[in-house]
Amino acid sequence: MNRSNFAHVRAVGSYAPPRRMSNDELALLVDTSDEWIFSHTGIRFRHIADDAVAASDLAVEAARIALDRAQMPADEVDLILLATSTPDHPGLPATACVVQDRLGANRTAAMDLVAACTGFVYGIETARAFIQSGSARTVLVIGAEVYSKIINWKDRNTCVLFGDGAGAALLCASGEDNPSRVVDSVLYSRGQGAPALGRPAGGSRTPATAADGSDLYLAMDGRRVYTFAIAAIIEAIESVLKRNDLTFDDIDYVVPHQANVRIIDAAAKRGGFDPAKFFTNIAEYANTSAASIPIALDEMVTRDLLKPGHRIITVGFGSGLTYGANLIIW
Repeated sequence: MNRSNFAHVRAVGSYAPPRRMSNDELALLVDTSDEWIFSHTGIRFRHIADDAVAASDLAVEAARIALDRAQMPADEVDLILLATSTPDHPGLPATACVVQDRLGANRTAAMDLVAACTGFVYGIETARAFIQSGSARTVLVIGAEVYSKIINWKDRNTCVLFGDGAGAALLCASGEDNPSRVVDSVLYSRGQGAPALGRPAGGSRTPATAADGSDLYLAMDGRRVYTFAIAAIIEAIESVLKRNDLTFDDIDYVVPHQANVRIIDAAAKRGGFDPAKFFTNIAEYANTSAASIPIALDEMVTRDLLKPGHRIITVGFGSGLTYGANLIIW
């Protein structure tokens, strides 16, 4: 077992459904407006999957793009980690296994990772641990969500916030001579806040057969989540900087979970961080949960914003309550 391995991001990819729903279209469904949504969230559009499209369909598209860019056959991937809170099936089988089969990754282990909007951050650290231990050399980390299937389109407090999409990152083993690597991560949870964001029914606590229909939709205590999220971003960034003897000036970009631009702006202000370093694309995609960070990374690569040697922090926060950050040298 080679414990001298480092994990680096070799390629990324993303996919969003072609249907693009504007705030004006949403205003035909609930009492809201483009002005209100944008001023309160920073969202202009969201992409919505067709009725027959599931999380695995989006995940496969994003994964194929990442693999093509890396020029790597799927059967060379050792492990697929799929972060999702909108799986194809409730609990089993794992959506990652559906993706594994459709990619033709015939020698690959696969498992779902459930940490909601922090899922991709958790997945990056899990991949790093597998690679650094020598248990895997290539890990495909995917965030894929179809929140359009679990939100109540009559609830304007939630339906305006979410969209569908998927993003993928291929992590590979490398040696000391490659400066690109996942340097460190901090992962946290605050289970006492679990009731603030989730689906009240559909699991073993309250089976779907015993539930009121509305309890099968996503429910959120918006104010509590807002307060938690601001503190979580600040703590995660400060923790990963302190652990690595860095200051915020040493960071080129922060790539936050795209939940709400007001959360991101408030965290930057209260944390004393330069807001210009926070990349956002929530205006186009809305909140795609575990997919938001890899979708953002892919856009940054496409726009040639990320350069070799850039230090970036990815920071996530969400249901659980979970939060955390990755420090990556690109």
